[in-house]
Amino acid sequence: MESVDRVTLSPFDGFGHGFVDSRHLAPGEDENRLRFTQVPQDGYRQLTEEEIQRLKANGNSAADWSEILVKDPFDPATVRRNSFSGLVRLGPFVRQLVGFHDFFVEVGVTDSRLVSCDILSNAAVHNCPYISHYIIGEECIVYRVGELQTTDHSKFGVGIVKEGEDEDVRVTIDVMNEAGGREILPFVGMNSADAWLWAKHRGRPVLMERLKAFTEATATAKRGLYGTVGRHSVIKSCHIIKDVAFGEACYVKGCNKLKNLTVDSSQEEPTQLGEGIELVNGIVGRGSRVFYGSKAIRFVMGTHCSLKYGARLIHSYLGDNSTISCCEVLNNLIFPFHEEHHNNSFLIASLVMGQSNMAAGATIGSNHNSRKNDGELVAGRGFWPALATSVKHDSRFASFVLLSKGDYPYELDIRMPFSLLSDRGQRQLIPAYWWMYNLYALARNAWKFSVRDKRRDRSVAIVTDFLAPDTAGEIIKAIDLLEYWSGVAILGRGADRDEAARQGREALKAGIKVPVIAYDMENSRLGVRILKASEGWTSYHEMLLFYGMKTVSDWARERGESFSQVLKTHPDAVLEDYVNLGGQLTPKHRLEELMDDIEQRKVRSWDEVHACYTQLASLYAEDRLNNAIAVLEWLAHRRGRKIEDLYGEWDRKCIGLSGYIHDQALSSRKKDYESPFRHLTYDDEAERLAVLGKEPDEVPFPLPCYIGVSWA
Repeated sequence: MESVDRVTLSPFDGFGHGFVDSRHLAPGEDENRLRFTQVPQDGYRQLTEEEIQRLKANGNSAADWSEILVKDPFDPATVRRNSFSGLVRLGPFVRQLVGFHDFFVEVGVTDSRLVSCDILSNAAVHNCPYISHYIIGEECIVYRVGELQTTDHSKFGVGIVKEGEDEDVRVTIDVMNEAGGREILPFVGMNSADAWLWAKHRGRPVLMERLKAFTEATATAKRGLYGTVGRHSVIKSCHIIKDVAFGEACYVKGCNKLKNLTVDSSQEEPTQLGEGIELVNGIVGRGSRVFYGSKAIRFVMGTHCSLKYGARLIHSYLGDNSTISCCEVLNNLIFPFHEEHHNNSFLIASLVMGQSNMAAGATIGSNHNSRKNDGELVAGRGFWPALATSVKHDSRFASFVLLSKGDYPYELDIRMPFSLLSDRGQRQLIPAYWWMYNLYALARNAWKFSVRDKRRDRSVAIVTDFLAPDTAGEIIKAIDLLEYWSGVAILGRGADRDEAARQGREALKAGIKVPVIAYDMENSRLGVRILKASEGWTSYHEMLLFYGMKTVSDWARERGESFSQVLKTHPDAVLEDYVNLGGQLTPKHRLEELMDDIEQRKVRSWDEVHACYTQLASLYAEDRLNNAIAVLEWLAHRRGRKIEDLYGEWDRKCIGLSGYIHDQALSSRKKDYESPFRHLTYDDEAERLAVLGKEPDEVPFPLPCYIGVSWA
């Protein structure tokens, strides 16, 4: 076997030089070609002979003192017991303290080795045995960092290749599928809509090439960029930091290893990295926090995310405002507002469309509960698998599906939104469960997500309303399915579809109890048993009516119009499919137009794509209005009448539904106080009140409320 020398000897004279190999430099360029664009040369001067002598007296050494440049005012007393190699630029330094919270150190550089670095105005670098090719920003603190180094080919977590590199070094993230095939290239500022656009539409090769080109344009392929520690950042007591670009106002302490990263941060949205973490090949979004032994490899975290208590995030995109604690998350694309807090939960190879919660013991995972490693799971927003739930891939779930505890042995295609699925030997499903039994949770989640949205960049306008165009479309399809399945229960599995749907509709409307089985929601001969089919069918109609009437009435009231005026000014409302674009809802035809524009080079960068998201967000209110009108027309058509004929009845019905929502939400909340089992652990009423507080007489957040307007 041929031996490879891993440790080499080189002449000392070249230390600090040759950062970029000459073969990667154009005529007239040197190794500082990019460095001088990051920090211009203006204002620096060479040391005076007196300053050199004072620095030597302070225990400093330099390979070449002529390469140590400073900016005035510069006090040599701030620089002590250091070793300098290559071009090092310092200051201005004035002898004073720089502090963060209750931690204060002197401005300047002490007890450190600097190799070709820039230490900017009034920064503090202390007890750092090796800092190479870094720019330390104004008023930063870098304290007791074992290694802080940048290589000439650093990509700072972005999915590009540098000059002279092979394609196989490119960092990709294999979301949604363990076996690959949906890989995306990370870039700074990537949001969940970008990741979904890229990972989902693999059948459009031109689109894929354009998105790759967009990403490559976000960073230079030239070698020689320096790592940065942004202004007002603090880095202390860390072991290894290599090829990391830190934004402004980062707070980093006690990390084990940070490698090939961009840590995006700003004064308004500071990012924090804490004790024992290891992050490699990724992007950390603004305002995010990673603490307590967490690990992330090949990842992108959106803004205001949290990883803590040993969480593992690998080959995944994590959407804005999400939190993962303890558990293992591999090969996923996760939309905003995802919660996962338990060490034994397990999320693998999935697209989870946000506003979701993974309970302890939940196992969602490809070949970990199947024979294949290329399975996938798609879950609409509001996906809640309960304690100790195991789901087999490939499976698909509508919005707001709750899974009760159980092992689900077959692939599932649950197209009933707001439903409860349980495992009782034969799978059982209650459609519209949330509307009938837990409106408190529905309303609270919609409220809490909106008030907890910490993003400053709202280019993706996250929709948190549980009644919206996407769920309205799912409800309409669910009604059709319930009617057909009920008809099959009456006529048999070979019945004509139209006749089965007609008879099923009549039976559901009349409240006739029939044993309804859905044979196309589970990959088994048993099928899924539908419980409370008639109640669910009625509830779905109530949800559609409330959504449609409230949306149109709110629009009319805000503009001082009547209900009929709104209908007259929107005569072309049609039902159409909506897509969840990373948390933002938009009609499918608008997404198709965006992808066409990208392929035709009318949209030419990720910045322009994001501007398109903002434009789509500006159209959403009217798109939603058109959808609501179309829903009302669908409801009226089913009764063979017009909206104007039904308006009075519907108006009264929606006033009643507002009361129903209030009463159901309050009733759900009071259950925590009224159950006698909630009193078992308290010796007396005083103790219970001290712990639980007073029984609520109102819901502590706003509920959806219908306020009607006149017809004409």
